[in-house]
Amino acid sequence: MKEGVDFMKKPKEIVEDFFRNVRSGNNLETAHKYMHEYVIAHQVQSEDEYIIERSPQDYIEHVKEMQDIYGQFQLEIQELLADGNRVYIRWKQVGTTSDGKQVIQIASAVYLVESEKISEYWIQIDRKGLELQK
Repeated sequence: MKEGVDFMKKPKEIVEDFFRNVRSGNNLETAHKYMHEYVIAHQVQSEDEYIIERSPQDYIEHVKEMQDIYGQFQLEIQELLADGNRVYIRWKQVGTTSDGKQVIQIASAVYLVESEKISEYWIQIDRKGLELQK
């Protein structure tokens, strides 16, 4: 290994680390390490596509909201594929509501990584499955 050579992390590694640290709720304060100042989030709800902008701090608050509802949930990465700077990830999240009911969420997203940080993502969540569990 040459001295002074800076080895860049691959997009797949960045997204996996982001999930293990931030999306999981395990190490929220590292969100700034993985996300650009503003990230474009493409979301779908009831077949309606919409776009929001999220800062790392917004994302931290989003995960904290999930923790408020489901406790410290478990997050399992079920599939992780990369094509250049686009990374597909599918995951299963298992949490417990305040009344003790287990809730399972299945979701997937494609993340765009630019300059070693997440800049945009397209997410799909099984919201009907969540609704039926409540």
